[in-house]
Amino acid sequence: MRVVIAGGHGKIAKLLERELAGRGDTAIGLIRNPDHAAVLRAAGAEPVLCDLERADVNIVAGHLTGADAVVFAAGAGPGSGAARKDTVDRAAAVLLADAAQRAGVRRYLLVSSMGVDAPPAPDRGEVWAAYLRAKKAAEQDVTGRDLEVTVLRPGRLTDDEPVGRITLARHVPGGPVTRADVARVLLALLYAPDTAGLTLELVGGETPIADAVAAVAVR
Repeated sequence: MRVVIAGGHGKIAKLLERELAGRGDTAIGLIRNPDHAAVLRAAGAEPVLCDLERADVNIVAGHLTGADAVVFAAGAGPGSGAARKDTVDRAAAVLLADAAQRAGVRRYLLVSSMGVDAPPAPDRGEVWAAYLRAKKAAEQDVTGRDLEVTVLRPGRLTDDEPVGRITLARHVPGGPVTRADVARVLLALLYAPDTAGLTLELVGGETPIADAVAAVAVR
């Protein structure tokens, strides 16, 4: 499988790249900083310089040629302001969808966030509210297209060691989940095309990843 990952230098993306490379798949990571290329190569991925805040859709589509799937794992990051939440977490996800349709790549995995359906807590501030709005808008745009989309909404992300057991469903109680387990769930979803059309929430739990993904797959 050939998979193009937007936000290729992100924590989840690098873990997914290692998982794909470990299976003998091809991972292509889109990055905007050329200094990150060596890190991606070390993870077993092919780095491609492409700034999704500035790139033309035809350029992005060219990078997707021959791909079996795309994964949007990009984010503006914790130090960014409200404006970049929109240009990255929403607009870049939309651009990737535009490019996927132009390149004929139908499978699209969107990493979103739990909490996008509820009003943000007032004490979290405007940047957090902008982040949730951007993620929700990206979901609405991408899932409304003629693409095979799975939206994954992880809970609170941690850098702990992977557990390999999760809770995965359309709605789950809030909780933490390791980034490593998120990457492994994304890998499982890539190999579970019957999950297209689903929006799934993810936290740590008791069910092995393969079993949890098989349970939610559309039959």
